[in-house]
Amino acid sequence: MSQFFQIHPDNPQPRLIRQAVDIIRQGGVVAYPTDSAYALGCHLGDKNALERIRRLRELDKNHNFTLVCRDLSELGVYAKVDNTTFRLLKAHTPGPYTFILNATSEVPRRLLHPKRRTIGLRIPDHQITLDLLAALGEPLMSVTLMLPGDNLPLTDPEMIRDRIGKQLDLIIDGGACEVEPTTVVSMLDDVVEVTRVGLGDPTPFGG
Repeated sequence: MSQFFQIHPDNPQPRLIRQAVDIIRQGGVVAYPTDSAYALGCHLGDKNALERIRRLRELDKNHNFTLVCRDLSELGVYAKVDNTTFRLLKAHTPGPYTFILNATSEVPRRLLHPKRRTIGLRIPDHQITLDLLAALGEPLMSVTLMLPGDNLPLTDPEMIRDRIGKQLDLIIDGGACEVEPTTVVSMLDDVVEVTRVGLGDPTPFGG
C-alpha cells in the first residue's frame, strides 16, 4: 500500500516535499496534484517506474509522455525552441497546457514518440508540483491519471487510494483537482495546432 501525504496546496510543508522527492529518486511512482487533473509521475531516468506507469495506464508505445518542468529555462534543455515558440510559451506558462515539441538529445529515447523525436512538455501552475520540481532539480516524467475504461481523470485522492493505492508508492493529497486534463498544443515544424481541448483556453493557438 502506498504512503499518503496530506500537503497544503498553497503552503506545502518542506519536510513532506523532501520525503516525496526521496521516494521519486528511489524509483517510486507517485500520484500528485496539478493545475488540471491529478497525474502519475516518476523519475526521468527510471525505466522500471516508467514501465509500471505504462502497465497501470495500459499505454502503447505511441503514447507521448510529458516532462513536467518548473520553468522555461528547464524546458529549453529538453526541447528545441525558437524565438517565436518561446514567446508563445512565455505568454501561456505556467498553466494547464501540454506542448508537443521536438526533443533535444537530453531526453531519454524511451520517452520519445517512436517515429518522431517529439516530447510533451508542460509547466503547471500548482505550488505543490512546483515545490516538488524545485526540490528534485529536474523534470518529472508524467502522464494524466486517467485509468483504462475511464472517460475522465481521477481528481479525488481518497478515490485514487481506493482504486490503485496498492500499485503506487506515494499519493500526495493536495485537495481535489480539476476534472479536465490539459489542452495539448502541437508546435512542430512551424505549425501550431491544438490536438486536444482541455482546461487551457485553446483560442490563442487557433483552437
